[in-house]
Amino acid sequence: MLLPQKLNPAFKDYIWGGTKLKEQFSKSCSFEKIAESWELSCHEDGPSVIAGSNQTLTEYIKENGKEILGTNCSRFDSFPVLIKLIDASDDLSVQVHPDNRYALEHEGEYGKTEMWYIVDCEEGASLIYGLSSNITKEEFSESIKNNTLLDKVKKVPVKKGDVFFIKSGTLHAIGKGIVIAEIQQNSNTTYRIYDYGRKDKNGNERELHIDKACEVTDLCPAEPCPCNEPCISEGHSSRLLSSCEYFTVHLVDITEKAVFDTDRTSFEHLLIIEGRGTLESQNYHTDLKKGDSLFIPAGYGRFTVKGNCLIIKTRID
Repeated sequence: MLLPQKLNPAFKDYIWGGTKLKEQFSKSCSFEKIAESWELSCHEDGPSVIAGSNQTLTEYIKENGKEILGTNCSRFDSFPVLIKLIDASDDLSVQVHPDNRYALEHEGEYGKTEMWYIVDCEEGASLIYGLSSNITKEEFSESIKNNTLLDKVKKVPVKKGDVFFIKSGTLHAIGKGIVIAEIQQNSNTTYRIYDYGRKDKNGNERELHIDKACEVTDLCPAEPCPCNEPCISEGHSSRLLSSCEYFTVHLVDITEKAVFDTDRTSFEHLLIIEGRGTLESQNYHTDLKKGDSLFIPAGYGRFTVKGNCLIIKTRID
């Protein structure tokens, strides 16, 4: 029986990153600032690593067989998801991700549909979520050339606990002062459209991908994510945040304890975003704290989390 595995993330030091992942989530690396920690990743640009070893999650799965991902993952030819924590100390670029068809044709990897959970945010923080109204491709292109794109986007004020589902083709941008948990397809393809004229550490403006963005952007408002009511049980509550063909995500708020049962259909990933607790089963015990990331192999069976903590739980349905 394979045991749950704590994971160490891969880190990214993009220019808009901050220090909250170090200060509040106990992330440790040589970067002065951390923009993203890739908590569950088999992507070649930043695989996560089994804690206490040098073995990547990709190598762990190869060693133990794809059965540990579960039967629902057999429809994918590669690991299906990538889970991140993101600390936006400054505004991210206005960007879009292509769908599978376009990305496979032009980038050699799958496209990106994703969801955001607002872990925390500063007062007055906002993000860009689609366009404010329908526009034509010509109007979209012209607004980019005339530097008036920000007049056409929908800016949404945010609060802790908000959820956004961002299907491929949706124009979007995380605003400064926001910490996000992002669950997404296993892809690193992003088309930047507008970047505030910023320059990288070498004094160069970052590359834009305007032609490709014009081909893949949905030129309409984004559909709001449905707000699901929590299911309350003794000692905890659980709320469905988002569900699509690539991931199903629940927020589990544990005040005393919660019992989980990981069946053979899917692995599960636990990301602790608040509090402390313990994970216990017949053959495993570990302490949990804010920022911890755990891979639970498919078919592991029943385990209990005790304590007072908030968990983002992801699986494939």
